[in-house]
Amino acid sequence: MALLQCFYPDVYLDSAYEIDFETLYQKGFRGVIFDIDNTLVPHGAPADERSIALFERLRHIGFESVLLSNNKEPRVKMFNDKVRSRYLYKAGKPARKGYLAAMELMGTVPSTTLFVGDQLFTDVWGAKRAGILTYLVKPIHPKEEIQIVLKRRLEWIVLFFYKRSLKK
Repeated sequence: MALLQCFYPDVYLDSAYEIDFETLYQKGFRGVIFDIDNTLVPHGAPADERSIALFERLRHIGFESVLLSNNKEPRVKMFNDKVRSRYLYKAGKPARKGYLAAMELMGTVPSTTLFVGDQLFTDVWGAKRAGILTYLVKPIHPKEEIQIVLKRRLEWIVLFFYKRSLKK
């Protein structure tokens, strides 16, 4: 279904924590844009040891990073206080504007930037529209707000065709 391809991620993994950032850096990537909720921690949760260690690792490798969230600032700042990245809140994903602003903060361009998120219709679609490599990860926790639950039903359809296209 060619119509759905604009929602297909470039890479689909179980977790943001299994991405080989060292290899990506060797390939020339310099910036990572992350969604927070259900990508790095359960929805609304503060940064945990695993997420704090990930951002330490990214800094050690040499990556710039930005948290890009449609949430309000208190939520994003609470998470960021522990991981110490840059962040943009009320980002308006899937609009390109937030992704472009994130790249400007990092001093990167689409060819040196990757995006990691858990939703196809906001995270992946927006990043693809901005020309960024997309990593879709499985949601960390099944408990979500109703509007996200409804989007997930539609995502299952897209992921069905995405997985089928990988087999061809």
